[in-house]
Amino acid sequence: MAKLSQELTRYFFEEERPEKVTLADILLLAKERIFGFLLVILSLPSALPVPAPGYSIPFGILIFILGVQIIAGAKTPWLPPKMLNHQIQLATVQGFLKAGLPWLKRIEAITRPRLSYICTGVVGRVIIGCIIALMAISMMIPIPGTNTLPAIGIFVTAFGLSEDDGVISLGGLVLCIMGGLTTISILTALVWGGSSLIDMIKSWLGLAIIH
Repeated sequence: MAKLSQELTRYFFEEERPEKVTLADILLLAKERIFGFLLVILSLPSALPVPAPGYSIPFGILIFILGVQIIAGAKTPWLPPKMLNHQIQLATVQGFLKAGLPWLKRIEAITRPRLSYICTGVVGRVIIGCIIALMAISMMIPIPGTNTLPAIGIFVTAFGLSEDDGVISLGGLVLCIMGGLTTISILTALVWGGSSLIDMIKSWLGLAIIH
């Protein structure tokens, strides 16, 4: 099976394409790795060092739907036809890929099937699905700082899922947890008037030591 970066390069840069493409068109590349492939594609725009605006909420919704289906044990993903057939400018997709393919190739260089039960076992997939769904919710929050790290975590986790590499997926889950803590800290700061979660924990620890 060809590497994902090679498939994407061939499809979007080497072959003739119309000016607009749909998610349904892109799914033709997925084959048996369809869940991981979809999550990689959908998380990429928000996972870039300079995230693409306007994609975190709609793609976050789709990622949440996929996460729930992974939890439920679905073998084939279902997405709303309206979103599946929504047209995206080819130049926009190519822009995402030019920025994201170097990162994808770096991950591919260290990826191989290992600890596959994490990606294929029922317990592993339920845990992965739950965390991905939670990160998708974070992606949908329209506040700076709540999108990028969760999307990076989904991107890495999903790539491990697509390659049956449990080690990569575990690394992605660690990033997801870090992203979740960052989001909670930001929301806590907003609710409590500028005091971040870290500040509050330090304060609680200080009080505990005193008493």
